[in-house]
Amino acid sequence: MQNPLGNNNNNNNQNPFNLNNLPLPPNYAKVVNDQGDIRIAKVGFSWTTLWFGPLPALFRADYYNFILMIVLTLDYGLVALFFGLTSLLQFPWPSIFFSFFYNMMYFRHLFKKGYRPADQRSRELLTRSRYWKGN
Repeated sequence: MQNPLGNNNNNNNQNPFNLNNLPLPPNYAKVVNDQGDIRIAKVGFSWTTLWFGPLPALFRADYYNFILMIVLTLDYGLVALFFGLTSLLQFPWPSIFFSFFYNMMYFRHLFKKGYRPADQRSRELLTRSRYWKGN
């Protein structure tokens, strides 16, 4: 398979299910656990969380962060209503806040579940972005 991303990662293996040399964009990291489960996600700002709120967490089966986002968004709404600050409800402040932090929360939750960077490039990206503390 020819690599369209130009990061010198050409996989000539004929097995279409081999994900070891999967070409990834420069801001995506690959993590793996002891059972061989692989997760690939973006490092940095989460545009999907900005536009869709907690739904990306639900689609990634990241129920812990999904519930956390729902509860904190509802809490934000209740506090705004309690203090009569209804103008704050017209702008999605919780989605903007979580957009900056959700990808980091997702990776750190995966690390607690036993995942680790799958390759050296992912390890360097996660360390440089302060998602992985290098155990």
